[in-house]
Formats: sequence, structure tokens, C-alpha cells
Amino acid sequence: MFGLFSCDIGIDLGTANTLVHVAGQGIVINEPTVIAVDSKNNRVSAIGFEAKKMLGRTPGESRAVRPMRDGVIAEFELVEVLLQTFIKRVQKYPLFLVKPRVVIGVPSGITEVEKRAVIDAAKMAGAKEVHLLHEPMAAAIGMGIPVEDPIGNMIIDIGGGTSDIAVIALNGTVCNASVRVGGDEMDEAVIRYLKSMYNLCVGESTAELIKIQIGSAFPLEKELTMEVKGHDFIAGVPRTMVISSEEIRDALHEPVTAIIEAVKQALSITPPELSADILDKGIIMTGGGSQLRGLDARIRQETGLAVNIIDEALTCVCKGAARVLEDLDKYRPVLIASSN
Repeated sequence: MFGLFSCDIGIDLGTANTLVHVAGQGIVINEPTVIAVDSKNNRVSAIGFEAKKMLGRTPGESRAVRPMRDGVIAEFELVEVLLQTFIKRVQKYPLFLVKPRVVIGVPSGITEVEKRAVIDAAKMAGAKEVHLLHEPMAAAIGMGIPVEDPIGNMIIDIGGGTSDIAVIALNGTVCNASVRVGGDEMDEAVIRYLKSMYNLCVGESTAELIKIQIGSAFPLEKELTMEVKGHDFIAGVPRTMVISSEEIRDALHEPVTAIIEAVKQALSITPPELSADILDKGIIMTGGGSQLRGLDARIRQETGLAVNIIDEALTCVCKGAARVLEDLDKYRPVLIASSN
């Protein structure tokens, strides 16, 4: 009876985007983790794509906020509203009749308090059961890697707020490193660079666009340029200028170096037998941040290991969470927390 009325839901609750997978339907929601709030009555006015359009553009009585920071909950009540909205959107029947089972991917550096906050938010949003697993493990399962085998696989998951590096074998994380540096920190680095070098102020959305269009971590065969519009904070007027990919590569040096140092840290504590597996199979990169041009080449240069970027880098964590629900008994050893 439960299966007839409810639906199992896998969620990638990311700093930048939230993805929702429903059993039998696939990924049905992939929207920015952004909420617009009316400051007059403290009510939510928009969620997802509509709210992201408002970032940096809202009038005084409204604010567009990211309720997740560094991969964990920054504003509990807003995350609860976001989850409740998305769960209601995909649930076949009202939540007061039957509540869904939910698996959520979380950063490997999450604390016990932060785990409890995620579980509580999902329960308050209407979930019957809530299970958590680390994002690198979820990504590996989503890629179809047999995580129960005694073979080491190194996964680098670069999200909006965190970069998680884990060596996985025998249903567990043998060693890992996690830094709260990801796509958002890269965007902030671009904002700081333009302000310090050119007195040009740009918003989050413009910085993200610059990163996507001309950002890189390794010299390009043909360097790129881009026209950027912003606000001259000295003259106090709008201004347009052209910047190059070399400049943005300089801007991204600090966050990129932090990610690479975390990779080296994880490699340094990897047992010899698993190191041999990684040497044979290489490193697997996933997450939105893995799409930065030349990041694979930079890691390859720094570690001497093969680096592979998977085709479905943005969705494998969500798919892995859903696959866990398909066979919860099999994957129970990989869970790090449950509500029951």
C-alpha cells in the first residue's frame, strides 16, 4: 500500500542547485538553491529559477538568499520551505496521507550537528524516513561503481560550496579530505579580483558567467576574452571593459590551489594497496566545479595521475541517492545517518 501512494525521493541538496529524483520518473527537479523573501512580512515569494533571477536585483523590501552555505544549512527555516515545496511538487498524494522516504547526499566534512539539521529539515518538510550519505559515495553509486568491492576508487566532487575528495572501497570511505571551497568561492574570487585590479564591481551572477565563459585552471591553447559590464566604485558610474582568460585564471588561483592541496592530502593518507588501484584507474571528477576548463589537466600535472571527468557530473549524486533507495538493505552500510 505504501508503494502505491508514496514515492521514494533522492535529493542532492547542494549549495548552488537542488536536484530531486523520483522513483520511476528520474530527475524531475533541477533548480538553483535560492529563495526570495519579502522582508515586509517575511514570506517566501519565489523559489529556484525565479528567485535566482532576483539575486542582486531585489528592491529594498525583498531579498534573494542562498539558504545553503558551504554545503550545509545556513538558514534552517528557508531550507525547510524549499524541501517542502519540492517534495509536495513531486508527491503523488497529499503529505498528510502518506509521507515519502528520502535519501540526501551531504558533504563528507559535515558535522553531527549539521547532519541533524538536514534530517530535521527534511522531516519537517514532510519526509517519513530520512537517510544521509556522503556525496562522493553517492556520486560513485550514481556512476555505477561497485562500491562494495575491495578496489579503491578516488572521487573528487566539486560542488558550489565544498570540494570532497574520498577514496572508496568495501562500502566505506577509507580516507577523505574536504574543503569548504567550490564554485561559489571561485565566483567570489572573480569579484575580488575585478574590484582590486580595476575598481569594477560585479554581482554573483556576472561573476559566475565570467567563470563559465572564460575561466580556466590551466593555460588554454587559445586564450579567451570577454566584455564585462559592472559598476565603477570610484567614479560611481556603470562601466564596460574587456578581460582575458589569463586574468581570470590568476583570480581563480587561490581556490583552485586549495582544491589541489586537498587532493594531495587525501592521496598522502591512502593505503598502498588502494594507491595502486588509483594509479591503475585514475581519479574520477564530478560536480559542477569539475567543469572548469583545464582543472583536470592541472590535477594531472600536480599528481601524475590520470583524471577522468564523467559525462553526467551534475546529476550523479542525485542518481546515487535514488539508487540507494532502490535497494536500501544492500546500501545500508554506506549510510552515515538515518531518522529511524
